[in-house]
Amino acid sequence: MSNTQPQVIDIHSHFFPPITQAEAAALDPHAAPWLQVKDNEHGMIMTGSKPFRPVYSALWDPARRIAEMDKAGVDLQIMCATPVMFGYSYPVEQALPWAQRMNDYAIELCAHDPKRLKTLAQVPLQNIDAACLEASRAKSIGHIGVQIGNHLGSKDLDDADMLAFLTHCANENIPLLVHPWDMMGGEQRMKKWMLPWLVAMPAETQLGILSLILSGAFERLPKSLKICFAHGGGSFAFLLGRVDNAWRERDIIREDCPNLPSSYVNRFHVDSAVFDSRALELLVDIMGEERVMLGSDYPYPLGEQQVGQLIRDTRFSAATHAQLLAGNARRFFGI
Repeated sequence: MSNTQPQVIDIHSHFFPPITQAEAAALDPHAAPWLQVKDNEHGMIMTGSKPFRPVYSALWDPARRIAEMDKAGVDLQIMCATPVMFGYSYPVEQALPWAQRMNDYAIELCAHDPKRLKTLAQVPLQNIDAACLEASRAKSIGHIGVQIGNHLGSKDLDDADMLAFLTHCANENIPLLVHPWDMMGGEQRMKKWMLPWLVAMPAETQLGILSLILSGAFERLPKSLKICFAHGGGSFAFLLGRVDNAWRERDIIREDCPNLPSSYVNRFHVDSAVFDSRALELLVDIMGEERVMLGSDYPYPLGEQQVGQLIRDTRFSAATHAQLLAGNARRFFGI
């Protein structure tokens, strides 16, 4: 890594620490996630006794992660929890210690090379007081932000409790990454072909953004809030014209949103995980080059396999490449 400042920062990568079955059982012996390590290379995320997802050692081995970062030319990587770790469905008495342990695990992984690895905390969103306390504690022990899911059951980001948490983070200068999870749909309509990830995940992300815009929440939130939406903002950029048209033509859309929806793009950031140069060009055109940051979804199979290559291969100026690859992340996270 450069002796001055990192030139390539991946702001969206996941980890899964070596949670034992006994640790998971303290949260829920039937469904809490833990890591079954099969050998030095392979493992399985388990939920209770059920296999959830095959994984490999970069998820829990910082040395393997650093080696792959070196190969890809990534100077610094920001890790966040795999969403199955969130624990939002449990009582706060169980969920808070769980989040604290996961956050401590994350700091332990970063200690391998704290100049190359940074991390975002998870919080028990089901109890906003506890979530605020843990966000602040996590910042005090070295986390550079917080990752949250885009909703909590039927509560979207415009819910009063969620807004209270966002306001706390703004006031405490804690950047936020919003990640889609618990995707809409169901087994009857999305039972094959990974459709929840291909269809519902982009929709969930757009829903999170629009819940803040159309509800008027951005009018009430501090402008100091640093909030980034993963996966390129989902379907938001492609469908923004549809939203603006609806705002112009239907008063029900304007009821709580005083300004044209597209005028709020300066209130949030997105990552670059869109996997197509034409899509990235549109995203940068819609959001502005100062509000898009490299995000790979590493090390999962649906993530960018050559981290940063999409940005490098897309026809931008050298200055724009530099912003997307690291400059925007340095400013957003205070690196």
